[in-house]
Amino acid sequence: METVRLTTSQACIRFLENQYVSYIDMDGKEVEQKFIRGIFMIPGHGNCVGYCNGIEQEIKDMEVYQGKNEQGMALAAVAFSRQLRRKQAFVCTSSVGPGACNMITAAATATANNIPVLLMPGDVYASRQPDPVLQQMEQPQNLTISAHDSFQAVVKYWGRVNRPEQIMTDMISAFRVMTDPGNCGAVAVSIPQDVQGEAYDYPVDFFKKRVWNIERRPATKKAAKKAAEIIKSAKKPLLICGGGVRYAEAHKVFRAFAEKFGIAFGETQAGKSAIEWTHPLSLGGLGITGTECANAFAHDCDVVIGVGTRYTDFTTASKWLYDTSAKFVNINPSEFQCLKMDAYPVVADANEALTAISAEIDALGGYHTSDEYAAEVKRLQDAWWADVDRMDHTEYVDAESYVPEIQDANRRAVEHYIESIGSKLTQTAALGYINTHIAPDSICVGAAGSLPGDLQALWRAPVPNTYHCEYGYSCMGYEVAGAYGCKIACPDQEVYAMCGDGSFDMLHSELIASIQYGYKINVCLFDNAAYGCINNLQVGQGNKSRTTEKNMHIPGTPYDGCDLGPAMNIDYAGVAEAYGCKAYRVKTMEELAAALEDSKKQTVSTLIDMKVLPKSMSKEWEAWWRVGVASVSEKPEVQEAYKKLQDHLYEARHY
Repeated sequence: METVRLTTSQACIRFLENQYVSYIDMDGKEVEQKFIRGIFMIPGHGNCVGYCNGIEQEIKDMEVYQGKNEQGMALAAVAFSRQLRRKQAFVCTSSVGPGACNMITAAATATANNIPVLLMPGDVYASRQPDPVLQQMEQPQNLTISAHDSFQAVVKYWGRVNRPEQIMTDMISAFRVMTDPGNCGAVAVSIPQDVQGEAYDYPVDFFKKRVWNIERRPATKKAAKKAAEIIKSAKKPLLICGGGVRYAEAHKVFRAFAEKFGIAFGETQAGKSAIEWTHPLSLGGLGITGTECANAFAHDCDVVIGVGTRYTDFTTASKWLYDTSAKFVNINPSEFQCLKMDAYPVVADANEALTAISAEIDALGGYHTSDEYAAEVKRLQDAWWADVDRMDHTEYVDAESYVPEIQDANRRAVEHYIESIGSKLTQTAALGYINTHIAPDSICVGAAGSLPGDLQALWRAPVPNTYHCEYGYSCMGYEVAGAYGCKIACPDQEVYAMCGDGSFDMLHSELIASIQYGYKINVCLFDNAAYGCINNLQVGQGNKSRTTEKNMHIPGTPYDGCDLGPAMNIDYAGVAEAYGCKAYRVKTMEELAAALEDSKKQTVSTLIDMKVLPKSMSKEWEAWWRVGVASVSEKPEVQEAYKKLQDHLYEARHY
């Protein structure tokens, strides 16, 4: 057996350089390409010596980017892979301790969304000779524990390379998981600092070109036939377009299936933009952040065909959205996901399953929905898009005539904001203007706060694969990092991060990296001086507004989280300008129009600091979300909220 003597780190990098994937794209063409695009790195004592030497000696095609925050760079890696439908990935490496722990949130985000990312933090010494090394977290009852163990709860594969030869089995397992359509997610493999520099005689064959086939698992004939029988029996079926449609490159097959049988479809956050919004069978977003037409239609559907969806509580409205008598057919390469909602499972790739089920329906004599069905779809669509047009043009004239989209007990927040900030711009109008005045192929990135609700319900994506909302984990701070990752993935398209002030406060470090590396992104910052959607939830369930509004504390008043001073007027444009961005300050539609137009001419990242009214985001339509309402309370408002919870639970599915 021919061998080559390398350090563990050198072997790791040489292996990464030779990993390829093969898959069939949405046009039916077989594609082969390198799987690892590059490495995001924040150096520290845990990786800047041994691991960096491996990069220096063995790197060929992979790109290396300096991160600004470990969570930020790892979220950029997640967004990169997601935008490319899991066909490429990044490695993220950090030091031990704080650097490693900073990537845990990003690991959870990747795993919740089934997105591949390879996290390689440094680790404490395997030999234990210098213990406790800088940033080591000692556990007296078990000296093998380090910060790296924290990843085990949030990844699909976890490894620690305590001997140089272990890198071989760990890397094989890592790529097995990252290229598995049914069990994809984050992978965390650490290399202790001493092991990074230790050498081994590796088999040369380990470093040969290795092609990982992203398989299209076929549906069994039995499963396809049973699914066809259930669909053929339907009077009012509904298709759900989940993220799996996009990851499986099943856009065209899904569209053809819907059109052939006349079945309307709703979208999850991850599935949105698999099909353009103008399709006559599209009902838009489903669930808590969905459209009124999709949710109204879903209530009395008798058969639901879920394609590539995890059925989160936002898609099912806490299992209340669909009638308890409805039958479900689930298509997913994951057996675990297929069995949700007590469904008939078709464990298969979306392309293969829909094609097989279509053939079985034909064998049973064919199927198509009725004229009455089509008329209901059209009626609901027309009413919905008329209301969207209204929200595109909402404006505040005066307190007497203005009716906020969110009507709750905290109406005072609207006028309080105007007095503090001097802006009357509404969130839905600003978002609608941006949507209709940017290039059709622009990528829209979102994640947390009230904006995902506005985006899933109101955003119109005219071009496939241009909507990118991380709502599997709804990670605050994803937006800017995610936009940066999307721009690396698609450098020829404009990328817009739809970001609230709360998310921007939490994390925007990779905005600096976008300037450093020349990847222009556009941050559309909606500043309502609050954690707006949580304030809506808090107040809407009968509680007082507490720590959800960014108001100044009034000296001499209690520190109870209910601050009533002026709303904080933060110059976010000034922050961006300090980084080197072109920034704009916006309080009117005219200023927004001018800023958006000028931003298109820029070659550096831009930030539009929009001061938008609280309570001007979109509301919830025909949906319900189960939250932890107090069962016993002195407040009548909480008592009423608890009664509503019990009423909805009575109507909801139990599993």
